[in-house]
Amino acid sequence: MATPLSDTPLPPLRTVAVVGLGTMGTGIAEVLAKAGRDVVGIDIDEAATAKATAALETATARAVKRGRLTEQQRADTLARVRTSTDLRAAADADLVIEVAPESYEIKHQIFRELDGIVRPGTILATGTNALSVTRLAADSARPERVLGLHFFNPAPAMKLVEVVSSVLTAPQAVAAVTDLALELGKEPVAVGDRPGFVADGLLFGYLNQAAAMYEAKYASREDIDAAMRLGCGLPMGPLALLDLIGVDTARTVLEAMYAESHDRLHAPAPILRQLSEAGLTGRKSGRGFYTYEAPGSATAVPDALTPLSGSLEVPGRPVRSVGVAGSGTMASGIAEVFAKAGYEVVLAARSEEKAQAAKARIGKSLSRSVDKGRLTAEAAAQSLDRIAAVGSYESFAEVDLAVEAVAEDLEVKQQLFATLDKVCKPGVVLATTTSSLPVVACARATSRPQDVIGMHFFNPAPAMKLVEVVRTVLTADDVHSTVREVCVRIRKHAVDCGDRAGFIVNALLFPYLNNAIKMVQEHYASLDDIDAAMKWGGGYPMGPFELLDVVGLDVSLAIEKVLHREFRDPGLAPAPLLEHLVAAGCLGRKTGRGFREHARR
Repeated sequence: MATPLSDTPLPPLRTVAVVGLGTMGTGIAEVLAKAGRDVVGIDIDEAATAKATAALETATARAVKRGRLTEQQRADTLARVRTSTDLRAAADADLVIEVAPESYEIKHQIFRELDGIVRPGTILATGTNALSVTRLAADSARPERVLGLHFFNPAPAMKLVEVVSSVLTAPQAVAAVTDLALELGKEPVAVGDRPGFVADGLLFGYLNQAAAMYEAKYASREDIDAAMRLGCGLPMGPLALLDLIGVDTARTVLEAMYAESHDRLHAPAPILRQLSEAGLTGRKSGRGFYTYEAPGSATAVPDALTPLSGSLEVPGRPVRSVGVAGSGTMASGIAEVFAKAGYEVVLAARSEEKAQAAKARIGKSLSRSVDKGRLTAEAAAQSLDRIAAVGSYESFAEVDLAVEAVAEDLEVKQQLFATLDKVCKPGVVLATTTSSLPVVACARATSRPQDVIGMHFFNPAPAMKLVEVVRTVLTADDVHSTVREVCVRIRKHAVDCGDRAGFIVNALLFPYLNNAIKMVQEHYASLDDIDAAMKWGGGYPMGPFELLDVVGLDVSLAIEKVLHREFRDPGLAPAPLLEHLVAAGCLGRKTGRGFREHARR
């Protein structure tokens, strides 16, 4: 029987055994050795130990070349690592980190054997991201010394480490491992035991929805990935990320999450099973959602699904002048974008005073660009001269493209489209910048629904490269071609999608934000830990609660309601905590309080 942890002083975690020398295990061994720990790398496959040794030699040589290690430091690092195919090599370890395949059977076997090998004070950590740490601990002879230590791939580069406690884990073990993570230069986040923990719990639901979106042929793989990179600032699109993680691994994680949550958002998309069973598991097999140069390669190559570059099949309509309806931040930003691209712009608002205020805002924005060296003073002056600010939509009589950027209210937009229908000449393309309302409802307010299309810019429009081009079932082909050609001229990246709630970005982003709110609501993790987990573990430029406060909780709630109403999925129902904060007037930065307190502007 194991001695209770409270009666046994914890030894310093100087010697660490890593069991399982795949990509993750090898990366963890590298991190430990660089930080001065003695490392025992163990794998039953002798080829795996040899591959791990070669990988460590290559990685440290690269670090020397980049000036991150000296030759002596490299030699010392490599000297601290020894490998073995025998689990008994872990006998003297203070900490054992298991990074074996995601199988209860395999992990249970390793933990049972370790119980008979390691010292009484040794801590046993599992690197699982899908299986129950509690279940693994309960089967051990030392459950109070078992916890989760979830590194992210690639371990040497990724800062996040999730320290996972079960109900059986002793606080001393958590403290010792947390201290080690800090000494390794990592950002440890304390979480409880549930599939996916924080980062993967949020990430894999999002990845699953992206796979389902692709499977439904709503948008191409390239457009889905580009939309999330350019619209959310993510380092990688979701389908490319699934290929990197491994389609089979993602399926395993989602199966475990669904078994606990019974949330349809976690039920693996059928395409994940189809690809897994066909052996198309992503980069490691050479093919997944994309095709790669070779198994293990990071370089995607053209295949049968790669879109052909070149001109559109149907020529677009000529566009020389553009009308922008609205006077807010989005309208002025869009007008600036068109003017800088050389278009004559009519900026129309409900009054000339509002229109002139919007033009003044554009002038300030152009001046900032000049100050930052992004634009010459001459180019800024010419851009501003191209904008005519007016207080009536009658001035849209001669424009070739009319873009509305008024309030996100369907009745307001329909009234505007009815006005544009009367004012604009035949053949004008009519575009709405809505982010959540049905484009076809705007189209039906006109006598020319074939000329109406969605052109969803992202805020701030001058800086954000993405435009979601939203076709309705009535949109003419040459209208679609016109907008695609205009996007090229204004230097925006256009992605195509159909007319359904959320389009690409919001349909994938807001369920993720909603799930983060549910984690806080259920007291699973803190705001700070969730934000840190997604920034350090997922590469997100902002954590979910930082982003919610910036977007506005009222705006976020409205989008959540639209998504829930459209897809009728219980998992998309807005989190009650979000509804309560909005009801209390806590709307984010604009009111000084949302999920956090903010200085009033």
